[in-house]
Order: sequence, then structure tokens, then C-alpha cells
Amino acid sequence: MEYNHVTPAVVADLEAIVGAKYVWTDRDKKIPYGQDEGTGPACLPDVVVLPASAEELAAVVRLANDAVIPVIPRGTGTGLEGGAVADSRGGIVVSTERMDRIVEINEDAMYMVVQAGVITARIQEEARKRGLLYAGDPCSGDCCCIGGNGATNAGGNRAVKYGTTRDQIYAIEVVTPTGQIAHLGKRLHKMTAGYPLEKIVIGSEGTLGIITELTLKLVPLPRATAHVLAVFPSPETALALVTALPKAGITPTCLEFMDYDVISVVQDWLKEKQPCPAGGAYMIIQLDSSRDETLDDDCVTVDEVCRRLGAVDVFMADADKVWKARKAFTEASAADCPVAAMEDFVVPPDRLLPFMERLRDLGQALGVVFRGVSHAGDGNIHLDVLRKGFADEGDEKQKVAAFEDKACQAAYELGGAISGEHGIGQARKALFAKYTDPVELALMKAVKQAWDPKNILNPGKIFD
Repeated sequence: MEYNHVTPAVVADLEAIVGAKYVWTDRDKKIPYGQDEGTGPACLPDVVVLPASAEELAAVVRLANDAVIPVIPRGTGTGLEGGAVADSRGGIVVSTERMDRIVEINEDAMYMVVQAGVITARIQEEARKRGLLYAGDPCSGDCCCIGGNGATNAGGNRAVKYGTTRDQIYAIEVVTPTGQIAHLGKRLHKMTAGYPLEKIVIGSEGTLGIITELTLKLVPLPRATAHVLAVFPSPETALALVTALPKAGITPTCLEFMDYDVISVVQDWLKEKQPCPAGGAYMIIQLDSSRDETLDDDCVTVDEVCRRLGAVDVFMADADKVWKARKAFTEASAADCPVAAMEDFVVPPDRLLPFMERLRDLGQALGVVFRGVSHAGDGNIHLDVLRKGFADEGDEKQKVAAFEDKACQAAYELGGAISGEHGIGQARKALFAKYTDPVELALMKAVKQAWDPKNILNPGKIFD
């Protein structure tokens, strides 16, 4: 596909749509939009446009579609895989940051209608004020926006109980690649009227449409919550909890795994002593209930299961302290050693232990050092591959690439996938193409071709 660059005439047309104040061609203004949290400075877009409504955004996309100019949708840029940045094709970055209005909160029917640019933490806070819970909980919730959560199907700590962002959305308003405004999904608990197109757009990383408004599910705020820290003598004994708790009738809201290496670097970073024996591991278990009595019973069951599996200690933890330790991982790890790559694999929860064992063997065989944490309840593991033990930059690049490839192969052989949360973007599309079922990949490309014949919407993301 041959694309065109933005000309002065196109800039003038964009200014007529959104106002000159919200069309940026100045290099200094474009620089922040040339990277995300996981990529360094990349190719700058030709122009950054900040529409204030779905109608303005649709007009921008129609203009780009007619002129065959790439359009790159962007929220707050908290992604890690280069999914919201331009490539050598240039094009128009459209930011939803001005579309930040909460349209409606219905406490009785328990839903919220919001524009795409609303920060996720704000949604959670507004729900909490009304005794309700928005269960989407990405770790970047303080700075990411809900439209980006929908575009990437963001996960988070609560996914084991409530599911990912896709499970929190009733319906979406979306601008299609040809500049039409579509309303997909309905505020229903069940529907069999045609294809669930909203489910396809959610998680498509801005390649099939640009989400402008979302109707979100809310649930009653749990009246009782407990945070349990279970200390195990080894990772193996800790990870046995992944299948043991569901068999005991316990569905935790969060089930987070930290091994001794992670605990040690977090301890040094925070300068707070962690109660873990050498070689041990943590499981952080959050339990929610509508009744204190039920929560007490669940806590007793969790204690019994943990001790039966060999836990050396199980106690009610200070929520602020235990989650502070868990969430400090990224900063603590980077402070201890520069990070060469950040990985995000997912496998069925019952296969998390064999996957970790294969990762350990791969690291030893290839001379790659890594550490990681896991949303153990849903089989998602995040790894920091450390910039340690390599002879030079070329050696590092070769060995990290080999580790990523073999780790990805192991994940797929165990019924998993290359990404549980971070998505594919630009950074992972080669491995995604290599390990995805070829028929499945062809069907994805067919959907893209049908929705976006000129391939103007976020080209080069997920696959070529």
C-alpha cells in the first residue's frame, strides 16, 4: 500500500475540523507522541490532532481515508509495545485526551457511560463514591485512559475474579476506518443477535476502529475485604496454590506471586524488611465478600489450604504495605540492574509451574538472567530480562532474541500465548506471526481487510 504524507492543504483541512489550536505540526510538540512507555523515540507523526468529539474524530478519519494517510489512535501512551506510535509511514496521530467526560453514572442500574479519554482511576473513584466498583484494574490505572484499556483489552490484578476490560464493557461507540460512527453492543446480559462486533474491536489495538465512548459495567463494592500474605519455602509450593484454592471453593480477587529474587530487590529498594526465608516465595491473596461471616470462613479455608501445601507463615497483611511491595517490582528491578527486555506471557494457570521451570532451563542454557512476577490466578507472568552477563551489545541482542523465541515457543506448547496484557503492537508482531495458528492469522487479516480496505488505521500493528 502506498501512503501519502500530510500536506499543508491537509493541515488546513484538519484545522477546519478541530480548530488550529488542536493541530500540531511543531516538532517539539510531536516528540512526546513519538514513543510510549516501552519504546524509545520512534518516527514522529506528520501531525498530532486532538479532536473533542466522535464527530470531529470521524471527520478526521474520513479525510485521512480519502487521502490514504495513516491514522494512529492514541490514549495516554502508557503501552509497552509501540502500539500507539507512528512508523516510517508517518501519518496523523489522533489523541483522545480531550474526550475526557463522564457522560452518565446510573447507580440503580449499575453502569457508567464515559468518553475514551477518561483516566481509569477517575472511573474507579467515581464508582467508589457511590458504593460501586469498576472492576477493571490495570497497574497503570492512575495514568492510563479507559479508551486505551478497551483498545488493548487491559488486564490487571483483579482479572482472576472479574476478567479483563472486555468483561467490564457492555457497549462501545467507535469510529470505523472509513470514518463512520458505529454503536456496537448493548447494555444487556445476554444477546444472540448477530456477531458480537464490540468484542472484536476491544483488544484490536486500534486497528479496526477508534473507541470514543464506553458503557461500563459496575458491581456492588465489596463490604468486606481481606489481604492475606502466605509465605512458602519455595516457588513450587507457592504455585500449587493456583489450582488448590479453586478446588477448595475459593475464588480470590487477586492471587499474586513473587519469588525470593523479586522479594529481595523490592526489600532493598523500599528499605523495608520482608518476612521471607531464603529461596522462599510469596502469594498475595485478596478476598472480597458481601458479608463479614463469609469472608471469615474463606480466610479460614485459605489458611488451611496454604498450610497443607507447606506454607511457613500465613497472616492477615497490611494492604498498603503488601501492595506497595508488589507494585514496586518494576522500579526496584530497574534500579538493581538495567532491563534489556520486558516480557509478558500467559499460560493456563495449571501450567504456570511447568512454564516457569522451562523458562529457568532456557535462561541457564542461553546465559540469560531474568526475574519476574505473576498474576498467578490467571497464568500471566511478567519478566524483566536483565542486562547482565553479556559480552557486548551484539551478544545481548542475539541471546535476548533467542530467549524470547524459545520462551514464546514454550508458552504456545503449553496452551498459552505471547501476551496476556501488553498486546502485540509493533514490537511483538514477528513472534506473533511465527507462533499463531496460520488459519487464525489469515482470518484476522481478512477481518482487517474487510473493515479497513485501504489499511489506514494503525498500519503495521499486530501484523503486516
